[in-house]
Amino acid sequence: MLRLGFPVIGVSDLPRAVRFWTAAVNLVASDEWASDGWRTLVHADGSGRALGLMTSESPIEPYPRIHLDLVVDTAAEQTAEVLRLKELGATDVGWDRYPPKPDFVVLADPDGNRFCVVDLSNAPSGS
Repeated sequence: MLRLGFPVIGVSDLPRAVRFWTAAVNLVASDEWASDGWRTLVHADGSGRALGLMTSESPIEPYPRIHLDLVVDTAAEQTAEVLRLKELGATDVGWDRYPPKPDFVVLADPDGNRFCVVDLSNAPSGS
């Protein structure tokens, strides 16, 4: 039976991406399928695979069709997490497509891949 696996992010600097994503969302780098161009990140509690990182030479998409949403429960938590992620190397994105009352903040990882930090207490966007 076909099953959905886990998201994979293309990166230019694999060690840097491993450092960022493991710290960002409390993951652990696994030796499973590890190579010079691939790392599997697993949940720190041992509950399974969470994210794949693969070296890529593809250009960053300014408006990616698929991206990661990292979620928090409150606006205060969103503010704190955005600051923490920036300290880890994330950057602000000059996002020109925010709705009038956004529940999300668009950031980029150190490789430039866009992701969102979503405040679930304010979802859905634009309401």
